[in-house]
Amino acid sequence: MKILIAEDDEMMLKTMEFKLKREGFDVIACANGEEAITKIITDNPDVIITDIMMPFITGLDIVRKVKAELKLNIPIIVLSAVGLEKTVLEAFELGADDFITKPFSPNELIVRVKRLVLKV
Repeated sequence: MKILIAEDDEMMLKTMEFKLKREGFDVIACANGEEAITKIITDNPDVIITDIMMPFITGLDIVRKVKAELKLNIPIIVLSAVGLEKTVLEAFELGADDFITKPFSPNELIVRVKRLVLKV
C-alpha cells in the first residue's frame, strides 16, 4: 500500500513518513507540489496526503489535477494550518476525501489513512 505525502515542512514530512512506515505503508515523500504531481503519475499511490500551502503547486492544485484532469480515483487527505472554512470547502468541492487541521496527532493521521484504505 503506497502513500504519497506532499509537504514542504521537512520536519512534518519526516514525522509522517516515519509514522506511516512503522505502520507498514510504503511512503513516497515529496517536498513540493511539482514533485508530487510527477510521482502521482509515475508511482500511482493508493492514498495522497497533501499540505495546502506549498510553493509552486499548492495542495488544492494537486487535488484539482488528480481528480479533474487525470480523473484518478485516489483518496486525498488535505492538511493545513489554515483552518479557514472557505479553504476547507474548496478542498472538498475539488474532490478531497478528508481534511486535517495542523497541528494534529500522528495517530489521528494513521486512523484516517486506514479508514480511506478500507474504502478502496
